Amino acid sequence: MESEEKKLPTERVAERRAPGNRTLAIITRLVPPILILAVGWFGYSTLSQEPEEQKRPKGKPRPIKTQVVELVEQDYATKIVTQGNVRPHDQITLNSEVSGRIVSVSPRFEDGAFFELGEVLVELDTADFEAAVANAEAQVARTTATYAIEKAQADVALTNWENLNLNEDPDPLVLRLPQLKQAEANVKSSEAQLGRAQRELDRARIRAPFDGRVRQRVVGLGQAIRINSNLGTLFASDYAEVRLPISAEDLPLLSLPEDDGDPPVEVELRDALNPENETIWEALITRTEGTLDANSLELFAIAKVDDPFGLKSGKPPLRIGQPVTASISGKILKNVMPIPRIGVKRLDQIYIVHPKKLTLHNRTIQALWADEHNVIINDPNIPDGTLLATTKLSYAPEGAKVEILPTIDPNAPPTTTMMDRNITEAEKGSMTQGKGGKKSN
Repeated sequence: MESEEKKLPTERVAERRAPGNRTLAIITRLVPPILILAVGWFGYSTLSQEPEEQKRPKGKPRPIKTQVVELVEQDYATKIVTQGNVRPHDQITLNSEVSGRIVSVSPRFEDGAFFELGEVLVELDTADFEAAVANAEAQVARTTATYAIEKAQADVALTNWENLNLNEDPDPLVLRLPQLKQAEANVKSSEAQLGRAQRELDRARIRAPFDGRVRQRVVGLGQAIRINSNLGTLFASDYAEVRLPISAEDLPLLSLPEDDGDPPVEVELRDALNPENETIWEALITRTEGTLDANSLELFAIAKVDDPFGLKSGKPPLRIGQPVTASISGKILKNVMPIPRIGVKRLDQIYIVHPKKLTLHNRTIQALWADEHNVIINDPNIPDGTLLATTKLSYAPEGAKVEILPTIDPNAPPTTTMMDRNITEAEKGSMTQGKGGKKSN
């Protein structure tokens, strides 16, 4: 009691204020987390809301830029292009008709050499053949003499029989007619033997059967050969042939000769190995093979080329085995429309431009015929004067507006653009400033 009474008034006041301080402390601790949560929630709510899209005004669609070509209905002259290889029209293996040893080989009997008809290419040893001719001539002389004796004896026998004045016919043996026929047969046999010996002597000199060229020689000087031995390969040089395949699509455009009296078809041949060679060789299709090729169903036409080696014309030679490109003029297609290949997409698709509205439209075409440069059509839905888009278009919607670009002529001289002129003027200005700086120094 005494202790409670002894407490100072200040301590009593503090005891009375203690509950209020505790409440303030609690509030002080709770307020900051609540504020943080409120600010976080407000920020999340604000940032999580998507902003309203701003409506942009629709822009005007850009026109499609392309170059165009005007399509014109016309008569189109067809030209069929095909390829083939030059081959000899007559190629043989040169054989020997007699046996013997080669004693001479002509300089013109070399690989690639030219020769003429009747020229001796190979000569064999003729000693045995000359001896055979001499024996045959002697045999002819003997049989001729025997025949002359028998003929004289037959004439004497006939005279003696007539002197006897007999009224019956004489026996053939009396007139020596069998002996006379035997002597005559011996003369003919000996003459035949002489002719054979002379022919074998002539065959010892192996001659060229035509004007031509040596493809390959397989014998040499001093070699012993037998009958029918292979001496080499020859081919004629007066003209050559080219076997040209004609497809089934191109056959209706050509009038190819079938019989001997049919007129030939003119052909122009060019070198397929060297496109820079501008030489043109004229040829004529003179016949066709009777059957179609089983694999390609193509008909092969045979073109004849006169003087292929230029011996008379002076042109560069067409060599055997050389590939050539042939151009054959075909029939004229009436009232058709050629479309440049540059304007054809995916084989049968084109883009046309309306000449007045300048709008783009897609069309599917059906080709009547095609060559290297054009696809030929006959479509009533594509009128004369239609514009064909030739630029490669990656995006071409139907009915889109078109801006026609001018056609660039590759042969035109270069022109100076505005950018080039600005660059040139800038370079001139920099050069002028540089020169002025040097003068100031």
